[in-house]
Amino acid sequence: MITSKLTSKAQTTIPQPVRAALNLHEGDELEYRLEAGRVILTKRADEAMGDPFRTFEEWHSDADAVAYADL
Repeated sequence: MITSKLTSKAQTTIPQPVRAALNLHEGDELEYRLEAGRVILTKRADEAMGDPFRTFEEWHSDADAVAYADL
């Protein structure tokens, strides 16, 4: 059995064996599904995440908004 603790801020660390099994990396999104008193944790599929460029925060500056406003 794999366990982890909940902090006072309702946070937990996903144990390494779970991260490895789901192929999780920094920035990945997770889905939680409640079923009969249990939680099913899965890695959110790429196609479900929408815009693949949303993680490129360096492209979200005011200067970029001005430069690309007419496109």
